[in-house]
Amino acid sequence: MESLAGTAPTPRPAALPYYVAFSQLLGLTVVATTGAWLGLYRGGIAWESALQFNVHPLCMIIGLIFLQGDALLVYRVFRNEARRTTKVLHGLLHVFAFIIALVGLVAVFDYHRKKGYADLYSLHSWCGIVISVLYFVQAPAPPYLSSQWLVGFSFFLFPGASFSLRSRYRPQHVFFGAAIFLLSVGTALLGLKEALLFKLGTKYSAFEPEGVLANVLGLLLVGFGMAVLYILTRADWRRPPHAEEQALSMDFKTLTEGDSLSPQ
Repeated sequence: MESLAGTAPTPRPAALPYYVAFSQLLGLTVVATTGAWLGLYRGGIAWESALQFNVHPLCMIIGLIFLQGDALLVYRVFRNEARRTTKVLHGLLHVFAFIIALVGLVAVFDYHRKKGYADLYSLHSWCGIVISVLYFVQAPAPPYLSSQWLVGFSFFLFPGASFSLRSRYRPQHVFFGAAIFLLSVGTALLGLKEALLFKLGTKYSAFEPEGVLANVLGLLLVGFGMAVLYILTRADWRRPPHAEEQALSMDFKTLTEGDSLSPQ
């Protein structure tokens, strides 16, 4: 068997850094535009006042859109780093995204309770709850676990789970990760439109400055989502399998399924 040591790193695709940089520029612009919209037309943010509601859109966009999008890109950006290191970074970004989004959820429910408003009646809120549940089930675990918060914890409790089971689950994790991200972008657009209609009403059609800025924010959200999705779907930009990782996978398969590795 050939030695696995000294494996040359896979060259990074020439165009990939430019697309990643463009996606980050869009993402940061989304966050900045959200802050500008809330500051210029909604009075800013605060927890113990009528401005508490504004914590919700800011936290959801930072958490479930910007940080979640970056978490999905980790395996494209860090192509030659150790898989464990990359996995820890991927998991930490998801953890931070979930915590920030949780603050946003608490803010809106607390605001509704104080004002006596109804909860969970709009399409935006229904989609948001679905996303939150799926994200909790799907998001990777903290670094001391091996996969997802709930599914990964199950693997952690039952280490005898077969290699084939883990391999079959991986495509589902990839699909739901991208799907939850796109649902988050769509739900943000629903919430943005809902907020504009509640405040502007019929004046929205008169090209009010707030409406124009919010429409620009919506286009930026769509642009960021498309940029992340494009990077994820380019097959030639996927993280290549490293020889060491393939060897470890074969060893793990042997331990969990009892296969024997016969020398070639």
